[in-house]
Amino acid sequence: MNELELLREWDADAPPLTDTARARARFRLDQAMRTPAAPRPVRRRPLLRIAVATVAASAVATTVVVAENTGNPSRTRTVSAATVLRGAAAEERRLEKPIAPRDDQFIYTKEIIKETPVGGGPSKTYVDESWNSVDGSKRSYVSELGHTQWVPPDRPGQRSWPPRRWAQLKRLPTDPDKLPIALRDVGRTPDYERPMKADNWPMVQIFLSSLLRAPVLPKGLRPATFEALAAVPGVKVIPGQTDGDGRAGVGIQYVGTPGTPRAHDEQVLVFDAKTYRYLGMRDRRNAGGKTYEQWSYVAVDAVVDRVRQRP
Repeated sequence: MNELELLREWDADAPPLTDTARARARFRLDQAMRTPAAPRPVRRRPLLRIAVATVAASAVATTVVVAENTGNPSRTRTVSAATVLRGAAAEERRLEKPIAPRDDQFIYTKEIIKETPVGGGPSKTYVDESWNSVDGSKRSYVSELGHTQWVPPDRPGQRSWPPRRWAQLKRLPTDPDKLPIALRDVGRTPDYERPMKADNWPMVQIFLSSLLRAPVLPKGLRPATFEALAAVPGVKVIPGQTDGDGRAGVGIQYVGTPGTPRAHDEQVLVFDAKTYRYLGMRDRRNAGGKTYEQWSYVAVDAVVDRVRQRP
């Protein structure tokens, strides 16, 4: 999915969007999310493997009771989507380390994907290692569900979301109040004085959620994304989730609000039920007439000097 090709209406040289143009762009994005991808060779980097993840958070007072993970099943607490994501932001700030990759380097990722056929059948685990050019000027080497391929350098004017070039990521604000506005106004100078409207959020939550699929982000951007998601209307908290390694967690799932586009209900972000550390994603994939339950997470990420170098 060429995400920003769907957003040509947001070009910097274009006049301000009409309500009709915004509605048309949202419709095209929603259609892209709903259309199952046919099996094909790797064409994009693994973080775009699944159509843009549309799991978001909200300030809606949707709460659940979860176990305290203390060994005592009677110890519980009530949490909301905002609580989980703000906790995830705090945990990310505690653990994240600043990095400053050079343009000639590569982002290395080791992603684990586990799949089980819905309705029964043997599970399969994929270990996808990929090397992505920091500035897009060099060939990248990517793996997707065990299939590897060289990806040519970016063409002039080529765009994608999340931005692949580190310099573009660095330009995104790490203020969680400003980040949604910057994404609402992508392609032009953000107007931080203009408040967000209800019909802005569906598009913005797509952009925010897809940022979380980028394995490495500038310092402060991932926690800001978690906190910004905590302001997006239309999610629910799902207790009793597990990640790809079977760790207990709590899920955050975008369901939308009345009158706004909805994403696939199967997509869930999974967080540790106690610390709220982000653990990975649960999703479903259709291929060859079958549906697969899928768990994925990034096990290792690093900056390296060349393709096939491991940290």
